[in-house]
Amino acid sequence: MPAGDEGRRGVVLSDRQRISWLRLIRSDNVGPATFRDLINHFGSAQTAIEQLPELSRRGGAARTIRVASIEEAERELEAARRFGAVFVGIGEPDYPPALRRIDGAPPLISALGDLSLATQVSVGIVGARNASVSGAKMAARMARELGAAGYAIVSGLARGIDAAAHQASLETGTIAAMAGGLDQPYPPENLALYREICAGKGLAISEMPMRWEPRARDFPRRNRLIAGIGLGLVVIEAAQRSGSLITARRAADFGRLVFAVPGSPLDPRAMGTNGLLKDGAIVTTGSRDVIEALAPSSRLFADEAPVMEEPEREDGGAYPEPQADDRSRVVEALGPSPAEIDDIVRHTGVPAQTVYLVLLELDLAGRLHRHPGGMVSLAFDEE
Repeated sequence: MPAGDEGRRGVVLSDRQRISWLRLIRSDNVGPATFRDLINHFGSAQTAIEQLPELSRRGGAARTIRVASIEEAERELEAARRFGAVFVGIGEPDYPPALRRIDGAPPLISALGDLSLATQVSVGIVGARNASVSGAKMAARMARELGAAGYAIVSGLARGIDAAAHQASLETGTIAAMAGGLDQPYPPENLALYREICAGKGLAISEMPMRWEPRARDFPRRNRLIAGIGLGLVVIEAAQRSGSLITARRAADFGRLVFAVPGSPLDPRAMGTNGLLKDGAIVTTGSRDVIEALAPSSRLFADEAPVMEEPEREDGGAYPEPQADDRSRVVEALGPSPAEIDDIVRHTGVPAQTVYLVLLELDLAGRLHRHPGGMVSLAFDEE
């Protein structure tokens, strides 16, 4: 039996902090990794917000960075409240503990439904939108049995395998990771299922703003949530170059166990899952395979996970501007190929804190690309 919510710990954000966190993550060029580095460097979201224009200017921004206003954050919070949703910060007790551990975890998620599911041990189930009858039946059976074993089921509300998994786990607990805002469920034909999830023993989560209509590039972000929330990922029918395989790659990157249900070599929907098996995924023909493999991980992920807090600094975040020579050495060390930050520190001889600050400047100026594993590269249009 998986562990319960022993991983619940953290510090609840004040109303002022929640507004500042929302403002910071909604400002231009601030993603999850940049948000984390800003908090670590300046001690609070509010101090980081005050520094954004100057940091982006020093990084060579062509125009003034847009900083989300207090009014914008308050409107979004109010829109979520009217919809019945709440915002949960990465350091708070109701934030999914397994998601908290991934590289680039969203600092804030909005949530609608049974919030207790956020800290329940979970398993992801994904697969083809054009699922076969047998594939949908397998997904439903796995979801029911894993739910009965105490796992919440995480999926993406898509047609086919996702919908079958959600439907079968409505009574035991299911989590829908959204590509758009919570008030923009997709696809439309699953609207009734979405309402069932949110009204019953289910939970919907998103890192996107309310009223945000999902676009193609938003679905890989959604897939990373599925991969990060679950301790393992089950893939049932997936074509080559499918979103399900993207989710599987992210799950493997996060150190999760990836399970694949084998299929006929003659079925294009099995090419992706069979390929996963060739690459080392666990052969899965029933829920028992998943339960037995995840048993050790269930306890591990219930243990304390690191949280993000705001260690306010006495100096108010008054950090010196890097010297011109330091900045030029860091920029020259960067190129179009991803590099580890520790390697940049060693190569340049610039102190680590200064390197991180220069990278923040470049990031906020739109001149830096961030890659999985904490690697960085210079934007391709730079010399």
